[in-house]
Amino acid sequence: MSDNDPQNPAEVKFAVEEVEAVSAPKRAFVEDAVEETPAEKLERKRDYLEGFLAAKPEAVSSGEPGGDIYEGVIAALKEIFDPEIPVNIYDLGLIYGVDVSDDGHVDVTMTLTTPHCPVAESMPGEVELRVSAVPGVREADVNLVWDPAWDPAKMSDEAKLELGML
Repeated sequence: MSDNDPQNPAEVKFAVEEVEAVSAPKRAFVEDAVEETPAEKLERKRDYLEGFLAAKPEAVSSGEPGGDIYEGVIAALKEIFDPEIPVNIYDLGLIYGVDVSDDGHVDVTMTLTTPHCPVAESMPGEVELRVSAVPGVREADVNLVWDPAWDPAKMSDEAKLELGML
């Protein structure tokens, strides 16, 4: 066991350096401030923001989050409600993925609360119909999956609040 064994705090030793005095740091005074005209101050601020103001926003593909088609698909999904639970299927966590290709093909991967759900046969068709109606969507495919299984943890906070679970 060494002298500085962290497992035994009683054995930890510190190196101590004694110092007679430390000089105080120079104090700042208002009188020491550099005088600057309003024009110079504005120019300094302009220099600071120049790169930020000149930057153009990155173009977002219409199929990426933030793009027109993608956001339109999400809005369409939020208009479809589960018949047994008064929450839309997107906030309910039934939508596992939305993929939009550059040519307007949309793949929606979704599940249902249970395989025995009364709308198991009609819900995927309704999702396909609503997504196909979004401007810019050429074709929509819905993939219904059961793995991973849906559970209430997949719900958004808005859905949990709506259902009194928060």
